[in-house]
Amino acid sequence: MPTPSRSRLRSVLGGSAGNLVEWYDWYAYSAFTLYFAHAFFPQSDRTAQLLNSALIFAIGFLMRPIGGWLMGVYADRSGRKAGLTLSVSLMCAGSIAIAVTPTYAQIGWLAPLILVVARMAQGLSLGGEYGASATYLSEVAGRKHRGFWSSFQYVTLIAGQLTALALLLVLQSVMSEAAIDAWGWRIPFAVGGVLAVVVFWIRRRLAETESFENAKAADAPRSGALVLFRDHPREAFTVMALTAGGTLAFYAYSIYMQKFLANTSGFSRATASTIMTAALLVFALIQPLAGALSDRIGRKPLMIGFGIASLIFTWPIFTALETVRDPYLAFALVMFALLLVTGYTSINAVVKAELFPAHIRALGVAFPYALANTLFGGTAEAVALWLKDQHLERGFYAYVAAMSGLSLIVYLRMKDTRDHSRIAED
Repeated sequence: MPTPSRSRLRSVLGGSAGNLVEWYDWYAYSAFTLYFAHAFFPQSDRTAQLLNSALIFAIGFLMRPIGGWLMGVYADRSGRKAGLTLSVSLMCAGSIAIAVTPTYAQIGWLAPLILVVARMAQGLSLGGEYGASATYLSEVAGRKHRGFWSSFQYVTLIAGQLTALALLLVLQSVMSEAAIDAWGWRIPFAVGGVLAVVVFWIRRRLAETESFENAKAADAPRSGALVLFRDHPREAFTVMALTAGGTLAFYAYSIYMQKFLANTSGFSRATASTIMTAALLVFALIQPLAGALSDRIGRKPLMIGFGIASLIFTWPIFTALETVRDPYLAFALVMFALLLVTGYTSINAVVKAELFPAHIRALGVAFPYALANTLFGGTAEAVALWLKDQHLERGFYAYVAAMSGLSLIVYLRMKDTRDHSRIAED
């Protein structure tokens, strides 16, 4: 039977709240890298410190395919709610570990080692979180408004990043830079650990989806990586291909952009944080609008629009930001870049969920996505900073544009999942 609208709203809000905290915990690392990099990697050159921290950020991404595989199978076999609860537990453990880890000056090489282990746990968590939450939100939404409701995954994803940046702005306003450098950077990780405990209890009260219950009752084949690539190879590789350009552009325009504004454009760390906070707020607000638009005109036109625009405008946007000194102009350029990538971010979760039958949907969304995200999203900062260190910074702009162009080919060739959805329940 269709999910009642009030129950559906409660499920969407409950799933979204958990997703927000998960992504807040993940992005707190990136938002505060400028402040804690020296504590774990005591080198004189700031770009080298940021590069080392970015490499650990990438290591966390290496765990995401493993998390996507293990927890995707778990969510398909034990339920979406079970997968969501497990993922937030791992994220909580990683955040608390980072909050209490001593510095390199205190315990030497053990400090970066603990940081690596904590990010690995968070990578496992997020690998499962994406698939479970994308599947859950897509399944509890009704067919007519599936694009709108599923877009809240990226609303909360962005809100998690925004919350991390907002906390950074608060700390910058009430603490000195020296105090944040010394110990204030630990606060966001402690806050994240506490919030994750709250979300654990929220997720335990969520209703299971009708799609999962029907697949379980039908005695469908058991979820597994072999079954995925044996029975659904086209769909799995489509997820990887459509993700590659979108996730790279998203991380370039949002995660790396804060460091670009400080390290290349020359803005202060506080100004760069303010610009990104304002831009990400607007970015979050437009996701449901784009999701609702996809319910009316289809998913495919939005993805094609992103692919064409990112291919054409990535280079001009970044080259303009190299020399911009006006923060308002910088905000406008960043906002333009984020508007372009909305054609991907607002609907990518529902597009992937609509490709797979229920018995293997969480794994089908999570595992191929995590593989592509690790290769292209997780390495974005490291590639950008390495190219900058080699005095080849503009090579990164070309890389983002080229990958967007490759994904555009996939968007042009694939069916519109709005009209060919494999989510049977309304």
